[in-house]
Amino acid sequence: MERKIIEGDLSFSRLIYGMWRLGDDADTSALRVTAKIKACLDQGLTTFDQADIYGDYGSEVLLGAALKADPGLRDQMEIITKCDICLISQTRPHHRVKHYDTSAGHIAASIDRSLENMALDHIDCLLLHRPDPLMDAAETGAALDAAIASGKVRTVGISNFRPWDWRHLQDHMKSRLVTNQIEINPLALESFTNGDLVEIETSKNASPSM
Repeated sequence: MERKIIEGDLSFSRLIYGMWRLGDDADTSALRVTAKIKACLDQGLTTFDQADIYGDYGSEVLLGAALKADPGLRDQMEIITKCDICLISQTRPHHRVKHYDTSAGHIAASIDRSLENMALDHIDCLLLHRPDPLMDAAETGAALDAAIASGKVRTVGISNFRPWDWRHLQDHMKSRLVTNQIEINPLALESFTNGDLVEIETSKNASPSM
């Protein structure tokens, strides 16, 4: 399968397996999840997309159980995950309303939790899941730069951002935002006409939407 170079020697498969509904199966055992991963790898699909909120905050844990059961799989995979959406959930009783949190403290805590959940020593790409209308771009940008500097995250990007949101954050960062993961499907075609599918011209030469 054709690959896309993301940064340096990091590349992603052109098709990416989204793990949003990983916990929807009747069988969510490590053996079953491992079988899914191997089926993808056999077809050249090596990149897997997670988020802290997927499966009511449970999907990352299911992936982690599979990687603990078969640690050799990790070296064949690239793993993306996301943070900043805070859902109302029994697993997060302190969340009184759904909101977005792009503070440095939340980003750092989310990274550590995702690493623990998925039994990883690093995340290949961390995305901010949604634009935060209260985002402090300087604080958020510094937090993403720090995540890369720490070695816990190889690259960073965004998800569902509009071009001007992307530019605003990128202008407050040293690292490059490597992608903007946006929704495109037969029922969501707005990105073809609303300007989202553009190459962002910044001093960091950010990549076009993926």
